[in-house]
Formats: sequence, C-alpha cells, structure tokens
Amino acid sequence: MKRVLSVGLVLFFATTISGCSLNQFGQTVPEAGGIIPEAGTGPTISMGPDAAEMRRIGEKIFINEAGGDRNKLVHWNVGEDFAAMGIGHYTWYPAGRKQRFGNSFPKLIEYMTSRGAPPPPWVTFAVARGAPWYTKQELERVKHTPQVQQLISYLYQTRGLQAEHIVERSKFALQRFVKATPPQLKKLVAQNINALANTPGGWYPLIDYVNFKGEGLNRSGGYRGQNWGMLQVLETMRPSQPGPQALNNFADAAYGVLARRVRNSPPQNNEARWLAGWRNRVNTYRRL
Repeated sequence: MKRVLSVGLVLFFATTISGCSLNQFGQTVPEAGGIIPEAGTGPTISMGPDAAEMRRIGEKIFINEAGGDRNKLVHWNVGEDFAAMGIGHYTWYPAGRKQRFGNSFPKLIEYMTSRGAPPPPWVTFAVARGAPWYTKQELERVKHTPQVQQLISYLYQTRGLQAEHIVERSKFALQRFVKATPPQLKKLVAQNINALANTPGGWYPLIDYVNFKGEGLNRSGGYRGQNWGMLQVLETMRPSQPGPQALNNFADAAYGVLARRVRNSPPQNNEARWLAGWRNRVNTYRRL
C-alpha cells in the first residue's frame, strides 16, 4: 500500500531515519526516511521518492546543471563570482567574498562526511576557509592538476549521495512553505504541493526547482521585492489536483516567475540571455 501523510492548512513535517544501505564506498549507512506529519487533517501527500526515483532525479539534475559532463562537476559559470560544484552545482565562494546566494557546498561536504564518504583531506581543509580559487580563469588554469582531478573523481563517485542530499534539502524546505505564505494562500500552496507529490514524476520538479532557484522564503531577496524561488512558484501556480495537468501548471508558473525575474532585473545584468535555457529546463517538468 502506498504510504501517504495528511497535510493541514498549517503544515509541519519531521524527517525520520530508518533502515540502512551501502554508500558508494561500500560502507553501511542509514537510509534517509520519509516525512512524518503531526496530527491534522487535509489533503494527502506521498512520503517521497523511492531509491530508484531518487537516482533518476539525481541524473536529471546532473544533466540540467552540468550537462552530464564529469569535468563540469568542478566548474565556474561565466558571470558568476563563485565556483559551482557537484551534480547540483553547489555554490562555493572564495574566502572573504559576499555570499549573495548562500554557500551551499560546505553543507554538502558536511552531509556526505556524516554519511561515511569524506572528501580528500585538502578539500576538508579548504571548505573551512573558502574556495581556493578567486576567478573562473584561476580555476581553469588548475583544472587538470592531480588535486582538482581528485576532487572531480570524488564528486563523480558520490553522485548518489549528492542526489540524496538534494532530496532531503527539498523535503525539509516543504516543511516551511505553507507556514511562510500569507494566510489567504496557505490552502493553495498546500494543495499544489500535494498535487505534485501525488503525481507520478511530480517529485522531480519539487526537488529540482529548489536546487535550481532556491526556496524563496526570503521575500526581500529578489528584485523589486519579488523573489523567484519555489514558494513564489507554488503561490502563482493554478490550483491543481494530482495528475499530468499539475506538472504543466507547475512548469507554467515556474517560467512565469523566472520571466518576471528577468523583467525586474537591472538591464545591465542582461538576464534575458538565460531565459531560453530556463524555459528548456522547466519544460522538463511537464514529462512524467
């Protein structure tokens, strides 16, 4: 029987740990558990992706962020001021640089270390201080050194754990969306989360968009007071029921929020150059 959970208008979840599995290094580690609700009534939401779906989601994110290219697991995108690491292109800022989008790579390393897959010692040392490169050009000059190639190999071998971390991060974010939205939108947001979570293939957009553009809980973090994270997508998404139309509704809302970001952005940023790629990415949410 498929396990489901109840979601009230004000939604609280807790994660549990159950069972065990082998990580990429053959070590036994506990499996990430499902989401357990407090007492309440309302729509129902599935417990989360199973192991096979989690692997598929991880590979899709790897393609979305790095084109499935092993060498882009350690990368620096044009126009950015931080390195992009792993399948999710986690942000890694050099020491002393303002962390506008958060510094997520150290949290990934902490997670994988806790799961029995520590990085090479030099990475542990660097994570405590900041990325050892200050520009894209500086990283490119050392990309083929044994040290950086060692990091690339580590990130390639731990793709499954990275996918697991992305899923857990997204599930944790779902705990807060209904609570963070205005009272008049709580029912809509809960309904849309449930519609996606109970649609085959629906966990992929829920997980990928959080990794792609963040949670959106900081409403002052966007342009002109309008952010572009998952919460904004759920709030602008048409009311949905489980089924293929929920995927289309989410993709429509995601693209609308991203197009609004471009309209609100400073003209000198030329963010319109990214819009076609963003459309291609959100269109992958429409397919089961």
